[in-house]
Amino acid sequence: MKNICILLSVGFLLIGCGSTKQSNDIATNIPIATSVDLTQATDDKVPVVINPGRFVQDTIKYYLPKVVQGTYSVSDFGKFVDDFKAIDYKGEELEIKKIDTNTWMITNAKQLDKITYKVNDTYDIENTEVETPFSPSGTNIESDNYVLNLHGFIGYFDTLKNNQYIVEVTAPTEMKKTSALQKSASKKSADGSKTTDVYFATRYFDITDNPMMYGALDVEEFEVGGIKIVLSVYSPNKLYTAASIKETVFKMMKAQKTYLGDINSTPRYDIYLYLAPQSQSAPTGFGALEHHTSTVVVLPEAMPADALATAMIDVVSHEFFHIVTPLSVHSEDVHYFDYNMPTFSKHLWMYEGVTEYFASVFQVDQDLVTEDEFFTKMMGKIKSAQQFDDTMSFTTMSENILNEPYAKNYTNVYEKGALIGMCIDILLREESKGNRGILSLMKELSLKYGKNKPFEDDKIIEEITEMTYPAIGQFLKTHVEGNTPINYNDFFAKVGLGIKKEKIKTNYIQNAGALIFAGDQSKNVLYFTDLVADNSFWKENGVQPNDIVKEVNGTKLTLANANTVLQQAFSWQVGDDVEVKLDRGGKEVLINTKLTQSYTNGNKLTVLEKATKEQLNLKNSWLKG
Repeated sequence: MKNICILLSVGFLLIGCGSTKQSNDIATNIPIATSVDLTQATDDKVPVVINPGRFVQDTIKYYLPKVVQGTYSVSDFGKFVDDFKAIDYKGEELEIKKIDTNTWMITNAKQLDKITYKVNDTYDIENTEVETPFSPSGTNIESDNYVLNLHGFIGYFDTLKNNQYIVEVTAPTEMKKTSALQKSASKKSADGSKTTDVYFATRYFDITDNPMMYGALDVEEFEVGGIKIVLSVYSPNKLYTAASIKETVFKMMKAQKTYLGDINSTPRYDIYLYLAPQSQSAPTGFGALEHHTSTVVVLPEAMPADALATAMIDVVSHEFFHIVTPLSVHSEDVHYFDYNMPTFSKHLWMYEGVTEYFASVFQVDQDLVTEDEFFTKMMGKIKSAQQFDDTMSFTTMSENILNEPYAKNYTNVYEKGALIGMCIDILLREESKGNRGILSLMKELSLKYGKNKPFEDDKIIEEITEMTYPAIGQFLKTHVEGNTPINYNDFFAKVGLGIKKEKIKTNYIQNAGALIFAGDQSKNVLYFTDLVADNSFWKENGVQPNDIVKEVNGTKLTLANANTVLQQAFSWQVGDDVEVKLDRGGKEVLINTKLTQSYTNGNKLTVLEKATKEQLNLKNSWLKG
């Protein structure tokens, strides 16, 4: 604590001195001073100034991230930078060369005083031909809202990767703001109209790991199990407030804390909820991105209250459980992450799969859902996983996740990945006679490693086997490293469960959790898949596989607005009028009718009539820990 205070004092002095340099202000010895001025935003672009101190080498490189942690896809934040300039101590421009999308090389770097550039946001160009980052990792620049994922604004120098940062953000004084990066000072302008907040980061990782949100926010703070929760909500049409969502979040996180027990936690956790309006310039990459002490969530504002509550439970609980893995248990690829030449761990089954499983099983463990509701969710994941390559090695896919054919199978980490977690949990319960499960395994790994000590990627399966039982090692080698599909019936039988066919209720865009639409990017259209034949409403109205959806209730449908339109379909109610225009081989087909309840032929997971006492005891230890 004392060392941090000393460093902050040095940082403030450097900022106050402007561009005048002393001979000992060597770049490697001082924090990199950065400023982001929201009051100077024009045309959705914000000016950024980077002041690194004096370099002692002739040539340096400056980067913005190509990939950020937790996304497993290319973001190319350098693509959104304009008017990049390197300024010397005389105020003149130095020669620069753009090496690639995210890299600038500056020659005669000994004379470099500062770098300036403008950053364009990603939200309002998502629905264009420009490829943009996943919305929760992106940026927004509007007069009433700024989503400041700092990796989109601030980069790093090749020779200063471990330097500290001083971050200044200037905004109108009356503007609300919340930040996972804790504020160290504030300075008002002479007329009081602007306030500059000053933040301190120990290294570049803290820049990428601590998002901020400024603007017309609604904020609620409350405590859960010793954790201060800060919920910041941006609802452009004021349809929701933080207070209206608070109870859902409180109940969920209290249950999570009880489920996790004594596992390492954090004194503060920030939740940034951006509710996207219905417009062409709104983000459509709905979901969330985890950080060590926060998560950024993007969901449609048009969601009904009950659907939003369900989404918050599913999405935010998943992100919070990331404090277990990969934040506490992770490999060297994660720990020493290279933002521009990343290598990827083989263990997405753990990072995303086990995390998604925790986000489901804790709800039944803590009585937030019934056993039947949990079983239905797991069966939905089995059905969804069937749409992917079931023979693909999960470790091979993880290691090559940016490349095809693996990239198109990425979302299976939330389906089959969670099922892998479920099977390991059941196996551990069986081998330990109900005393150990996957949560206890992750706690043991967390104690052995923790956030500051990574494991070796190629050795972790062997270590897990040594820590547990040969059956766990065999499962991982056969079904995770190997390409043998999992027979889930074998695992359900261990806990006295069986699958039976029955007619079940579903909605108008899914069959028991499996999406009945697919997109054709080459034609920019959305069409019904073969699964539509198992959806009673659409089948009764004559819809056929491969029918292209042209319009829904008067709105023309493209891949750009598909998420928004389909999210609206979640709120359709029996008796509502619906009009859908289809293209069937060049011929228009019109469906104009009232909604009726839709059903699908599904598999239901139920307790076997002849389940033994031993099986039922194992089921209880599995679901109730």
